[in-house]
Amino acid sequence: MSDINIKKIVKELIDTFLYAGQIALDLRNKGLIKNIKSDNTPVSNGDLEVNKIIINRLKEITPKLPIISEETSDNKSTKNLENFWLIDPIDGTYDYINNLEEFTINAGLILKNQPAAGLIYAPAKKRMFYSFGPNNAYEIRDNNTIKLECSKNFNKDSIKFVSYSNNIKPEIKKIHKKFNVKKFERMKSSLKFCVIAAGEYDGYVAEPRAYEWDIAAGHAILSHAGGKVTDFNDQEIKYGKKDFKNPSLILTSKYIS
Repeated sequence: MSDINIKKIVKELIDTFLYAGQIALDLRNKGLIKNIKSDNTPVSNGDLEVNKIIINRLKEITPKLPIISEETSDNKSTKNLENFWLIDPIDGTYDYINNLEEFTINAGLILKNQPAAGLIYAPAKKRMFYSFGPNNAYEIRDNNTIKLECSKNFNKDSIKFVSYSNNIKPEIKKIHKKFNVKKFERMKSSLKFCVIAAGEYDGYVAEPRAYEWDIAAGHAILSHAGGKVTDFNDQEIKYGKKDFKNPSLILTSKYIS
């Protein structure tokens, strides 16, 4: 895929994400139609409509790339993936259907099984994040484009992490202690990657959970902002695994070791 213009593709997708975010909010304001999927997780007509908008646009601008989406069941048996899209149309569906703000729209471009670009939009917060390579991670907020540098506010005496839960498991507590984490704040969606990329927090730790489409876009944005994403054994995260399941995760800004 050496002929692919990653920057151009990402820039062409930004308006689509902004549009999909407005549709998601409009549908929520009208009253969502909610269902429970076979894995006992919620889904709404908003998830499905955003999924359709994003996938249709990707098919237009990158017709040769496979698209793997959380909300499309017939594409998850694709084998030997190397170059493809990972889509989570709405990450944080609980927040979305309960009129909270942390839900996000996500697309991660995977090339040679590694994240090459990412787009994440938090419509309720009006924060649009994107990246297309090392030292090229940005946020659009209030019509301003801000370059993301994950360590710009780093203070080794006041290290602050985000956490999936308020109840920290022993193994995660051990890693927090290793990194001298002073406090943490609960955050459930992929927004946690973005706030670390923006230098608002310093890291995140998670045991194996969720799927590749939950983290691909955030992985790209954080690593392109100077951060690091590994598993508990300091191994890099690869994409296109048979079951798309995530390993353990450690996200950090570059000054944490």
